[in-house]
Amino acid sequence: MSEPSSVRRSESGTSAEVRAFEHAVAAWSAGDAAAPAPPGSVDVAVLVEGASDRAAVEALADTQGRSLAADGWAVLPMGGAMSVRRYVGLLGPDGLGLALRGLCDAAEVRFFDRAGMRPADVHVCRPDLEGELIRALGTAGVEAVLDDEGDLRLFRMFQQQPAQRPRTVEQQLHRFLGTTSGRKEHYGRALVLALPADRVPGPLLGLLARG
Repeated sequence: MSEPSSVRRSESGTSAEVRAFEHAVAAWSAGDAAAPAPPGSVDVAVLVEGASDRAAVEALADTQGRSLAADGWAVLPMGGAMSVRRYVGLLGPDGLGLALRGLCDAAEVRFFDRAGMRPADVHVCRPDLEGELIRALGTAGVEAVLDDEGDLRLFRMFQQQPAQRPRTVEQQLHRFLGTTSGRKEHYGRALVLALPADRVPGPLLGLLARG
């Protein structure tokens, strides 16, 4: 049985409000606008370092059949972990009063600690998200995704560069994902969508756990 149209409209309206809030926070962060007003439709602010992290988080939600925006979860790339204190001040208990969750690289967890976030709410990728995804899929699995996306030939050429030859395939893949603007974001989504359900990295699973 399909959901009543009133429920669908309500979910659509909530999602639009959450997206508007995400855009308002992005404008505030860029210095283009004042701090946004308290959002009635947002309950949880998910603080991530960059766009590739957001792409991975939203892709995992898609595989779970879940709309984060409809759930009142706003995913907010901060442009780097050093900005987390500002975001916590705006969004956390001394600001808009939202529940906070964070995803970060192992080297950046200290910034989340100093910002006052609870350790249980900060989900740490080791060494980073790309490393977690490469480890979860394995090198053959990542190369299969590169092939599907039309980038395997480019990766083979990349492997032949003098600076890459001494490195392991894992290291080469990690570097390749960050060499072109937009590639990390694209593969943040593509690699997550390729993951079997039982191989999703723990930090991503923990971040999206309800409750």
